[in-house]
Amino acid sequence: MNMPNEQAALAVAEESAHPQQPYTGSDPTLRSRLVEAGILIETGENGLYGRSEVFEDVVERLNKVITLLGADQQAEVLRFPPAMRRHDFEDSEYLKSFPNLAGSIHAFQGNDRGHHRLLEALDRTIAVGDEERSDEWMDQQKPTRLVLTPAACYPVYPLIARRGKLAEAGAIVDVFAYCFRHEPSIDPSRMQMFRMREYIRVGSPQQVMAFRQKWIERGSMLVRLLQLPFEIDLANDPFFGRGGKIVADSQREQQLKFELLVPVATPDKPTACLSFNYHMEHFGEIWKIKQADDQLAHTACVGFGMERTTLALFRHHGLDVAQWPAPVRALLWGDAAPMIAEGLASLGTPA
Repeated sequence: MNMPNEQAALAVAEESAHPQQPYTGSDPTLRSRLVEAGILIETGENGLYGRSEVFEDVVERLNKVITLLGADQQAEVLRFPPAMRRHDFEDSEYLKSFPNLAGSIHAFQGNDRGHHRLLEALDRTIAVGDEERSDEWMDQQKPTRLVLTPAACYPVYPLIARRGKLAEAGAIVDVFAYCFRHEPSIDPSRMQMFRMREYIRVGSPQQVMAFRQKWIERGSMLVRLLQLPFEIDLANDPFFGRGGKIVADSQREQQLKFELLVPVATPDKPTACLSFNYHMEHFGEIWKIKQADDQLAHTACVGFGMERTTLALFRHHGLDVAQWPAPVRALLWGDAAPMIAEGLASLGTPA
């Protein structure tokens, strides 16, 4: 499927992606420096961290700036917990593509006898101390009707479908949620529990393509204001298994996914801090989401990795937020509205 508009969007973003400061190489010590400074708190499990007040303050202020960036979208604001209905998750086909990343929720659902067996198994587990422990006690756990949410947009599509046919203008939804992906790593930008802020567009192919092009430009503008070096690149999702490469190649060929990449911690491999995704009619077909003319709806989304972008700020501006560049501090701790309005005006978007 040829998508010339995306070539134009990519060109615009790349032309404006000049770093505000020189990038001097990778920073494999970022994780240890953040932990030593108390900005991230180790839990003993790779990819699972506590966050300090300083870290959370940056996330909150970044989130407010993103709200300003999308204020003209007239999006419906929805907030979901980090779990979703298993029925919807099964329908989403996530397990077909990413079974290794999914997380299900189990709980004890037995009787007194089962509880006794659980406690006996737990005693044996704890008795080994700090050695590698068995998961014997989990034999008494059973799946619940919930799974951990893999992406902030996933609860939205079945909700939109249950409302019936779309209006002519389609729909735009603003979501923010904790997500889970089972990929333990010592790279702090690859957390197992992380937050995503997303704008989701549901409508005609023309509507969703225009939406994605707009957000490639806006996302690039935001990261320039944050004075982070970046590039926009064609990308693919990490599809699982032997057939995954075929699906990934198809995704690239159809230019369905672009990422905004910022050097964070991984040597020679910048991190995707924002993603711009066109799903075509994939979710429309799964949940029978219809446009006003009864055609299957297409969908697109822009996703902001909140932890990743925050980590990028610490990586490039230092661990003392009081010493960050004045324009960045003005954006995050000052009155960001005029700066965002000026940036949107430079893109040809009315303030």
